[in-house]
Amino acid sequence: MSGESIPFADRVDAGRKLARAIEREGFADPVVMALPRGGVPVAFEVAAYLGAPLELLIVRKVGAPGHSEFGLGALVDGEEPQLVLNEEAMRLVRPPEAYVKAETERQRLELTRRRALYVGDRPRVSPKGRNVILVDDGIATGGTAKAAIQALRQEGAAALMLAVPVAPPSAVASLRRQVDRIVCLASPSPFHAVSIYYDDFEQTTDAEVVALLKEARGDGP
Repeated sequence: MSGESIPFADRVDAGRKLARAIEREGFADPVVMALPRGGVPVAFEVAAYLGAPLELLIVRKVGAPGHSEFGLGALVDGEEPQLVLNEEAMRLVRPPEAYVKAETERQRLELTRRRALYVGDRPRVSPKGRNVILVDDGIATGGTAKAAIQALRQEGAAALMLAVPVAPPSAVASLRRQVDRIVCLASPSPFHAVSIYYDDFEQTTDAEVVALLKEARGDGP
């Protein structure tokens, strides 16, 4: 933890502060992977500061029957999207196999739609054999980050760093065991919603995501 003062002005401010903290870690030749949408403005600043490529890592929750907000797992973007199931949730809910298959396929279609919307047909930067910095604008429970980390491991990332401006101590402790390094600027206790720790936490739009990705790959603002 670097003890940065909070709240952050906005995601740009958080990204610039995060980039300086990451630089001190000496994580060589990384690829920066952003969890959209809110993680993209933060990750853009990190990638620009480090001179690293910026890539999206789209994660779609697979919700329980009749309770879509309760996650049974997640489908994570990749060369071949990976289904990462939460074993505890699966034991608790015991959903029919046909339901899990159908819901996974529904999320696969949405993941494909979103990737086409955000990056078109541009080839994806693979994490295989790379040092990967996974970036979001904050963590509440850590479920999405955990699924993303597991998928990146399975896809062959050489080393993994999780970098976020703010997260609760419990999530930091849990996720620290899943990655090689973690950079979290602030870990307040008690922890409230991520939005509380930003002066400006307006929702990131699809158009902003597209524009930042274009700028990151040199297609202009």
